[in-house]
Amino acid sequence: MGIKIDQTKCVGCGECVEICPEDVLVMEGKRPAVRYPEECWWCDACEMDCPVGAITVRFTNHVGPVFLKKEEDRDEI
Repeated sequence: MGIKIDQTKCVGCGECVEICPEDVLVMEGKRPAVRYPEECWWCDACEMDCPVGAITVRFTNHVGPVFLKKEEDRDEI
């Protein structure tokens, strides 16, 4: 998954849930969780607005925009 929430740093403020334009993140109890990772626009708003730096957004081989895939993978698109 490209969105990681470090629950040891998270304070449960919900800022990431509020700022996400696609509702990828949801509150589960008092902590945020990634509910719909395939809907993420990779805008990094959640990472940038997290007051404690608990969120990282990174591209992986299996998630992220198609145009950012490795060159050798583009033939499959």
